[in-house]
Amino acid sequence: MMTNKNFSYSFETSKTSDEVFRLLLQIPQWWSGVYEETITGKSEQLNDEFGFKAGGGMHNTKQKLVELVPNEKIVWLVTASNLTFLSDPGEWMDTRICFDISARNNRTLVTFVHEGLVPGIECYDACSGGWTQYLERLEKKLK
Repeated sequence: MMTNKNFSYSFETSKTSDEVFRLLLQIPQWWSGVYEETITGKSEQLNDEFGFKAGGGMHNTKQKLVELVPNEKIVWLVTASNLTFLSDPGEWMDTRICFDISARNNRTLVTFVHEGLVPGIECYDACSGGWTQYLERLEKKLK
């Protein structure tokens, strides 16, 4: 059913899975440069937490690194959500931001999924558009 489809984005790169993995853990290197972001904390080891603010405080979330498989998978759980532009500012609460990294035809396939960001919720259009901007920047950075 389309309303249950999580937002996803995939691309291939010539960079190694190790290069992709290391860059993704450096949050300011890819989740910035669009909406005057402020990123605090870190994301290097399991249970690390970081805060993300953007849009003059309209987006304020906290993420916890809950799954880490070197060169293969990174998952953050959203543990705090204050999206002031929504009627329910906590809409991202308990959603998961996931990256899967895999080898494919001498290239690396990067698949992003925001579990819980589905059509039908208020944030879907604006947030999927925002993610697309960040992920297109990431894809260019990994060319």
